[in-house]
Amino acid sequence: MGTSRRWTARELIDLVLDEGSYESWDTPIDTSGHPEQYRAELARAAEKAGTDESVLTGRGTVRGRPVAFVVNEFGFLAGSIGVAAASRIASAVRRATAEGLPVLASTSSGGTRMQEGTRAFVQMVEISRALMEHRAAGLPYLVHLRHPTTGGVYASWGSLGHVTVAEPGALVGFLGPKVYEALNGEPFPPGVQVAENLAAKGVIDAVVPAEELPALVDAALGVVVDPASAPALERREPVAPGTVSDHHVWEDIEHTRDRDRAGVRDLLKHGASPATIRLRGTDEGERDDTVLIALTRLDGQPCVLVGQDRTRQTPDSPMGPGALREARRAMHLAESLRLPLVTVVDTPGAELSPQAEEGAMAGEIARCIATLVSMTVPTVSVILGQGCGGGALALLPARTVVATQRGWLSPLPPEGASVIRHGDTSRAAEMAADQEVGALSLLADGNVHVVVPELVEDDAPSLARAIVAEVAHQLAAATAD
Repeated sequence: MGTSRRWTARELIDLVLDEGSYESWDTPIDTSGHPEQYRAELARAAEKAGTDESVLTGRGTVRGRPVAFVVNEFGFLAGSIGVAAASRIASAVRRATAEGLPVLASTSSGGTRMQEGTRAFVQMVEISRALMEHRAAGLPYLVHLRHPTTGGVYASWGSLGHVTVAEPGALVGFLGPKVYEALNGEPFPPGVQVAENLAAKGVIDAVVPAEELPALVDAALGVVVDPASAPALERREPVAPGTVSDHHVWEDIEHTRDRDRAGVRDLLKHGASPATIRLRGTDEGERDDTVLIALTRLDGQPCVLVGQDRTRQTPDSPMGPGALREARRAMHLAESLRLPLVTVVDTPGAELSPQAEEGAMAGEIARCIATLVSMTVPTVSVILGQGCGGGALALLPARTVVATQRGWLSPLPPEGASVIRHGDTSRAAEMAADQEVGALSLLADGNVHVVVPELVEDDAPSLARAIVAEVAHQLAAATAD
């Protein structure tokens, strides 16, 4: 697969930053301490690349929002990072932290500069330390991986972003393919270290051409940086505690299993900002599409959303432990960016298989619960429809729990509970009633705080808007405290 156009550092800066907003933070590089031969090599590299080092740093604006930037120049000794370049990066990140600025990094590098050996190699630690200080300040770090990005750059500041994308066809990998072939006597398997494959495997979030970076940065900072706006959707009066259902809870269960029932995608489609950024995978090499993660604004309220996508959960593709690891990524992301977290429960149950056992399903449920109950940012969970088993419980314990009127929560599918109690599935409806799984019972017991009424005339869009209106109301109240 071919790569997209190879952009120089200056071309990329001109492409992404608003015209006239560029301000360099770079100071002259002192090469006097290097051997004469290396100084000559650096001078030739500078003449070839048109830059004084392999990175340029500074600040500017992207669609009016201030950002700091760190951009690799591959034309300067293959974008390699020596001591001076590393110091430039770390200084820029620390200045961004002091000034409260997001950082946008764009890499294109063969890794550590071999001419400087271990002294350069260990500087990846200092860059990482500066980035963790930036993260601790609650500031966003966005990473754009260009062709090629390998070695120590990929294994440090190229892999620490809150959001990480790569340009189409980019070679991205820890070990350079030429080095692998020289060491092993055979070529590296094709198609592995390619942006598209890494996105499919959950290592990076997306493949994004450089031309689309301004829109991506705008969307991300629109969530993370811009203040919340007043909710605009009409909020329904919540169901009063003590309300008694006029029908059997089994009708609710059957209704929530209908394919036309509102799902998490409907919440985003009908109640979220168009500038929503989908994040894919754990960023650790695992991806499960039965959950959906997004940086978004729900009726004007910025948040990280993680929801179980009922449309992707089938007997052939149940919600596995990787899905819950993705959910924990969302939780950590919200905490790191100091954004509210919204979780959406809508699952017929987690995967039950030998693979799920070996993938630590029980442990992931426990870790999701433990992470969620210990978060410091506002949290809201929504029982949207089916709330079955430990997979549902993993996303439930937010500070505020909202349920739809037909939503339900049970330790097992009612059919499974019937089998355990009565030996077959014939008494599932009876078990659902006995176990008081419905939203009104959950409200009466205090396990749900708000129930959104469902109307006879509701379709997926109208119910989705009603749910988002309630969530936005709760977020606005929580962030006002």
